[in-house]
Amino acid sequence: MSTTASPQTTSGTGPADPSADQAVKETLEDYTLRFAPRSYRRWTPMVVATTALGGIAYMADFSIGAGIGLAHGTGNALVAIAVAAVVIFVTGFPLAYYGARYNIDLDLITRGAGFGYYGSVLTSVIFASFTFIFFALEGSIMAQGLELGLGLPLWLGYLVSTLMVIPLVIYGMKALSKLQVWTTPVWLLLMVGPLVYLIATDPGTVDRFLGYAGTDGEGGLDTASVLLGAGVCLSLIAQIGEQIDYLRFMPPRTEANRRSWWTAVIMAGPGWVVLGALKQAIGVFLAVYILAEVGADAAPEPIQQFRGAFDAMMPSWMVVPLAVALVVISQIKINVTNAYSGSLAWTNSFTRVTGHYPGRMVFVLVNLGFALALMEADMFSFLNSILGFYSNCAIAWVVTVATDIGINKYLLRLSPLQPEFRRGMLYAVNPVGTVAFVAASGLSIALYFHALGDALQPYSPVAAAVLSFVLTPLMAIATRGRYYLRRADDGIDEPLLDADGNPSAVTLDCHVCRRAYERPDLTACLTHNATVCSLCLSTDTTGDHVLPA
Repeated sequence: MSTTASPQTTSGTGPADPSADQAVKETLEDYTLRFAPRSYRRWTPMVVATTALGGIAYMADFSIGAGIGLAHGTGNALVAIAVAAVVIFVTGFPLAYYGARYNIDLDLITRGAGFGYYGSVLTSVIFASFTFIFFALEGSIMAQGLELGLGLPLWLGYLVSTLMVIPLVIYGMKALSKLQVWTTPVWLLLMVGPLVYLIATDPGTVDRFLGYAGTDGEGGLDTASVLLGAGVCLSLIAQIGEQIDYLRFMPPRTEANRRSWWTAVIMAGPGWVVLGALKQAIGVFLAVYILAEVGADAAPEPIQQFRGAFDAMMPSWMVVPLAVALVVISQIKINVTNAYSGSLAWTNSFTRVTGHYPGRMVFVLVNLGFALALMEADMFSFLNSILGFYSNCAIAWVVTVATDIGINKYLLRLSPLQPEFRRGMLYAVNPVGTVAFVAASGLSIALYFHALGDALQPYSPVAAAVLSFVLTPLMAIATRGRYYLRRADDGIDEPLLDADGNPSAVTLDCHVCRRAYERPDLTACLTHNATVCSLCLSTDTTGDHVLPA
């Protein structure tokens, strides 16, 4: 068979070339494009959960909350944050469960949840965009901290914040788990300490916070303001993809670990939004405090928010170093995750479209390049506009997949309960999710850009969610679910699941790359009496090994 720099061979007797063999080894470090095998998943549920939650240490929540609060007032901001949090939790739960239960990332889940093998390339690009947008946002915040603490010009701070994560993201889950576990306590102490001090020593800050009416000065709840704020918050809905990049390494669920398993999945899956919403509310609180103490220009910047908070509770010589330390720790914790998850998403898309696996590190650099370009373009100054636009696509994608799992799989039984991601088992494109997503995101973007009038513009995130939720089951009914599976049998007699319903740990050899993989990662080969792994199927440019319909 013919491939391009893939881990395949022409005769099944050895790797095609040294670089191809290195690509195979790399995928076995973080299981890019693959099912994560039981032999690799040796962490406890709580270690996985702590690692996943470490990735939400980002400071963007404080800026998002501050921006909404300053524009629309505290009351509207808190309701908007709560509305978005409920939507994110409800949609994130089925996705987190599938990722943890079947040990696959969100792209692999999306393939079998209404999009098809190539259809999910579109959502992979959207997720990759999420990671570099938020990398740029966090990098901008860190650059602000470096400018304040070290006097570095912003352009140099952007470069430093980009380059410093490269050594940390090279080694995948093993290195990231250690980083996140050890830095989380320090981060929590620096974040919560000043807030508690301000509330305890100056109760008037709470009254000013609750009474702040926003720049319009009207006060009171306003539907348009709530929806505009919720739309910005809902741009974070794609964060569940990064949570699943860690949750896929959960150990098998058994009777012995059932309680800790579920606790970890809920806490680190949809539960991330609880901490996220609290951070957004804290951002409103600190912005109102800074507004009274310093002025409006500094209020949306997390470095200035925490500088003001630290200034109230400790000697002046400690203020800037601690504020900078908090920003740097937060930026490192989230941006290693952004770089890691973004590289997985780009690699997934590129490998499926071209049949060539260039190595994940190539796309680490691609993702960082996009992020650096956004930072140098001063994206922080028009943050809410970027997030408001992006949220329409992210909401349509996540709601479509969550609806397919919750309704099409479990209620209508038109979508297979067990997720499928392997080439040859899926149709190239499934109209169920693809049509629902394109229609929902297209109309919501039109609303966002005032195409249907100014009065409807705030409702663009609502349109994205509602249309996705309605169209996904309607498309499944219209197509009778016949575009989910191209084949029901993968040609291997060994069951996919064990007695507890977990993916089987039985290993079989791939006759192409000549390595052993666990059962869910393989199918039978079309041209040989043997099995072939999912990566070799993805890089089979001639289809020699792909099973027929």
